[in-house]
This record gives sequence, structure tokens and C-alpha cells, in this order.
Amino acid sequence: MARVLAFLQALTQEIDGAIEPNTPNPHLNMLLHLMRSHLEGRIVSPSGLVLASGVPYATGTRKLAEIREAGLVELRPRTRSGRSFSLHPSPALLERFAEIAGRVHRLGRDHFGAGTRDIDYYYGGSYQPGQATIAPPLPLPRPITLSGGLRVLVHGDPTFMVMGTLKRQFEQIVGAEIHQRAFSIDRLREEALRNATRARSRYDLIAVDLPWLGEFVEKGVIRPLPEVMEVDRLDPNDFHTAGWRATHWDGVPYGVPSQTTPELLFYRRDLFAEAGLEAPGTVEAVLEAARHFHEPRRGRYGMAWNAARGTALGHTFMMTCAAFGQPIVDMPSIAGGFDADRLAQGGLAPRLDSPRALAAAEYLMALLDFSPPDILSMSWYERVRPYAEGRVPMAYGYTLLAPYFELDESCPAHGRTGYLPHPHGPEGAPIAPVGGYALCVPANLAPERVDDAVEALVAFTSPGAQKLYAQNGSRTAPRYSVGADPEVRRLSPVFEAVDQMSWRDELQFWPRPPIPQISDIIRLCGEELHDMLRGLIAPRDALARVQERAEEILERPV
Repeated sequence: MARVLAFLQALTQEIDGAIEPNTPNPHLNMLLHLMRSHLEGRIVSPSGLVLASGVPYATGTRKLAEIREAGLVELRPRTRSGRSFSLHPSPALLERFAEIAGRVHRLGRDHFGAGTRDIDYYYGGSYQPGQATIAPPLPLPRPITLSGGLRVLVHGDPTFMVMGTLKRQFEQIVGAEIHQRAFSIDRLREEALRNATRARSRYDLIAVDLPWLGEFVEKGVIRPLPEVMEVDRLDPNDFHTAGWRATHWDGVPYGVPSQTTPELLFYRRDLFAEAGLEAPGTVEAVLEAARHFHEPRRGRYGMAWNAARGTALGHTFMMTCAAFGQPIVDMPSIAGGFDADRLAQGGLAPRLDSPRALAAAEYLMALLDFSPPDILSMSWYERVRPYAEGRVPMAYGYTLLAPYFELDESCPAHGRTGYLPHPHGPEGAPIAPVGGYALCVPANLAPERVDDAVEALVAFTSPGAQKLYAQNGSRTAPRYSVGADPEVRRLSPVFEAVDQMSWRDELQFWPRPPIPQISDIIRLCGEELHDMLRGLIAPRDALARVQERAEEILERPV
């Protein structure tokens, strides 16, 4: 839509300057200026819009009144006194321009030939019957009025960084300044827990890693959503089922998915095709492919993955266990995996020394032989770098990391990446373990700030906002509607791949069960198995130690 608007502005300016005599079209000039300013996050005042009309001020003022009466422009107070206003596109205007974007493209293709087909990627609108595009997010009918602005605590990953890039635009949408503070994953948890001890929260919204949910509920860090809002406003059925269920504890939702980013296997389709290898769907196929591509003397290695000590390796082990059909704690077996909806009932026992867990640990030991030399210090972002650079043909990675190579045309992996669920072991099944974050309202947020924080929460997680993140580099789509949007689908194959995994019930959150003690167990696994990878302890002995210590952790009070 932004490119269509820029084209229309340039065309009208060209016509106005090239043909004499000529009469400007003030209605069109003002609407184009208003729409571009909205998409670019720029505030528009009444006087500024009149100046954009291209006609004398008095005439422009009358024309502005006409488009307001037609319901195309909305006014929003900029101050508490209500004497100063900003102008914004109405829903009707946004919908009309979404339609115009598609028609402008079709007109160009019809009149200028097949050459314009190359720009399908850029122009908005849907060209296929039955598909609809999601409109840009609308400004709130009533701007939020939080003293000091809206304060948000987030993780320092690409999706939340996109939110930072779009700061001005979202400030227009919510009507207040936004102050975003970002931390690494471990420091984010520490800051969220520290914030919960304060008399009043420093943050209006906090990002919660999905496995932390049980801990944060039991420690009173976050509020139940039904206490602060009508949950139906969120359209829960539009969220990927696993991502939405992962925000619940004891059947109650405590947050809204802001990212649903499963960990997948990234693999180079071109290299596999050249080698005559099938896409690796099993752990045996992964090891076979890693062995084939492993050429250390040429600086090429078979596989990159999380093997750094602590949290990073702990996550890898849990998800590898899941691929072998083993949850890390006892859970009832159900269709599609295991039932993680009743974890709040307690009475859990760890399952970290089972035959399947041992098979998972031995798989990681085997993978070590075909990994880069710095594998034991490789974590979240480090595993994607060698993949993006072409030094490995496979890597485990969350979809939120895909922008590192999808948006960089110089990367060998650009445009050549396939996405698969975790390859499974002999007794496992394909699985895409759900990662990501939920936005939550702190339990100790001052009462007078809660209502405005909820409005911002709804705005940040709306389909329009999620689509905007995708258009600006994010590769996470918590909602079915966003993943199905034709404009989003054209951005990356990852959106269709994740949607298909969700429909096949491969998208699951039980591999990282959100029990209150999960962070300690993850860290424990990451420490003991790191010693195993270093050759200091045998896999069976490492798992026996993990099992014993995990039993002690689960017996402690939260």
C-alpha cells in the first residue's frame, strides 16, 4: 500500500506540473498525504493537511470539512484539554485504499504488459478469489493517557526490535509515547521477577517467555486476563491453537501471544538437491546429511545448534527429547502428543533418565562430531550465523531468526531455505516445539494504568499490528489470519510452512512445559549435558544426575 500511495502521489504531482492549465485535486492530495503519513508514523495536523491540498488555505479548509463529513477522516485529541487535534484515516478510508492498491496494480499490468508482474511482491491487495488482506492497524478511538507514556519490557529479538523500529507509528496508534526496554532471555526473566517485588510496576506490559508462565502465575507476577478485560475482544480462535493454549495456566489465560515462533530445522534446499539427498525428516537422515556435508578443512560443517552451557543447551535437550517422543515430566498421552493443560494440578515427576531421553542425549553426542569447532559456546543467534553465511547446510532455529538470512540477499541461504519440523527419533513423530512470548499485564501495575495498558495490549496483538511486524521483517505470525494473508504469504515461505504444521497438529507447546520450576530444570539440563558433550561424564551418568536433581527441584516450594 505504501508503494501504491507513493506512486499515486508522484503521478499526480507529475500531471499537475506538466499540464497547463490544470486544477489540483485537493481531496485526493489530502487523502494521499494523510494515508502516507499514517503508514510512516507521522502526525498530521489540520493545518498541515490543508497545506497538502495544493489549493488556497480557505479552499483547502472547506475541502477538509467535506472529506470529514464523508467519514474519511477522524480527529483525535492531542492534549488533555482537547484544544489540539491530530488527523487520522478512518476505517472506511483504509479499506478503500486497500482495494485501490490491488486495482492500481491490475491496471498497470493490463496496460503496460507482463513486465509489471515482477512487482506482485510489493503491491497490496488480493488477486485471488476468496482471499482477503488485513487492513493496517487503526488509531485507538480514545488515545491512552498514561503518565510518562507506555512502558514495555521485552526480549531483544528481531520481532520486538521491529516494534521498536515502528515506534512512531505505534505511538500514533495508541496516542502516547512508547518506552521499550529490551533484555536478553535470562536478564528479562530476572528483571520481570525483580519488578514483581516493587510496590508499583515500572512496566505497563511485560513479555513473558511461554515456559515461564506457570512460575509467573504462582509467584503473582502477572494478572489473569479475565480480571482486566473481555477476552473475546482478542478473537482467541484466530490464534494458533498451541500458542494460545500456552498462555493458559489452570485453564485461565494470562497473556496474549505476541510471537508464535516454533523451533524448526532450517536446511539448504539447493545443496540437498545437488547432493541428491531428501529433506531430512528423521534424526538418522540428519546425521547422514551432516556426515555428507562435513568438510572441516574447507571450513564447512554439517550442523549448527544450541550447545552453549546453561539455558541454550537445556532448551535443545528438552526439544530433542520431544522429537524422540519423551516429555521431560510425566504427562498423560493424548492425540498429537501429551496433555500439558493440567500442569497446575502438580504431582509431576521428571522423566529425564528414560530410554528415549538417553537416545536423545546420544543423538546430540553424535551430532557433535559434525558441528563447528565453537559449537559448545553456540547459542541462539550464533547457530544462525554460520547457516546464513553458508558454512553449514542445516541448523535448528526459531522462525524469528529467519530474517538474518531471508532479508539479506548477500547470504548464501537467502531464498534457498526449507523449513521442517524437528526430525524425529524411532519412537517419536514430527514436532514443531512452540517458542515465543506472550504480552502480559503485571500484577502490581497501578490500578489507574490498567485500562490503558489493556488497550495497548489489544492494539499490539491485533491482526493489523501482527501483519505490520511481518511486513517490516518479523517472521512470526501468532494468528491464522495473518499467516493466511496473501501479502504476508508472499514475504516468506515460513508463514505457510508454520500454518501447515499447525493444521497437522505438529505445533505443540508440551516440549517446554510451563511448570513453575522449568527455568531451574532447563538450566540444570544445560549444565550437566554440557559436561557430557565435553566428555567429562557419560550420557547415562549425566542423565542419572539430572533426574536426581530434578526430583529435588520439583519437591521444593515455588
